[in-house]
This record gives sequence, C-alpha cells and structure tokens, in this order.
Amino acid sequence: MSSAAEIDDSVAEPDTAGSLAPGAGAVLVCQLDELPSVGAVVAEIEGRKVTIARDSAGEIHAFDDTCTHANVSLAEGELDGELIECWLHGSVFNMRTGQPKTLPATVPVAVHTVTITGDDVYVTLSDSARS
Repeated sequence: MSSAAEIDDSVAEPDTAGSLAPGAGAVLVCQLDELPSVGAVVAEIEGRKVTIARDSAGEIHAFDDTCTHANVSLAEGELDGELIECWLHGSVFNMRTGQPKTLPATVPVAVHTVTITGDDVYVTLSDSARS
C-alpha cells in the first residue's frame, strides 16, 4: 500500500524566458523526484486536496483526493495501471477520466491538467473544481 505524503503548493514561477510556466492558473506542486516511482501524494491547491499520482507507465495524474463515496483520501489507495482503488470500500476510479469503475462510488472525481516542465510538476485545476 502506498503511503500518502503532503506536498505544499506554491505559485508558478517565471521560467528563463520570463513567462509563467506552463500557463495561467498553473500551480507548481512538486518536482518529479518527490513523487514515488508508483504511488500517490497529496497537494493542497487553492484550498483543495488533490492527489498527484504516478502510475506504472510513468504517467502523472492529478485529481480530487476525496473519494466521492466515503469522503476519505484516495492517495492512500492502491494503484493498478491508470486506476486507483479507494482503501475503505474498494471503489475504483480511472485517474485519466475520474470515472468510477466499480461500486459503491457512482460519482466521478474531478480530474486536473498536469504539465511537466523539466523536473517541475504543475497542476491547473479543472473548471469543475473551482466551485
């Protein structure tokens, strides 16, 4: 089982060309080497808890950390490919789409845009997360 670690958020810093990297609204959440080789951590972005996960293919995903069924951290769950399983009742979510794949969850989690610039991992919250 992966252990969830907290990462502090910070505002995206200008890159060497002087523009925001990678785009307006993006938040620098961590460096690639701060993520487990396969697993998840939690970052707080604009007051929201967001899971930042690296799957077995090396892809980085960002999605709301709270299971829509049981209100517990998804970052503490098991990863299998692009799926993450909630540790409490076994709901499985697709980390790319946020869609639940198994019961008891029926409501998707919000998925956010991840941009990698060098070793920096940036997340831009989706519009659905800005309520």
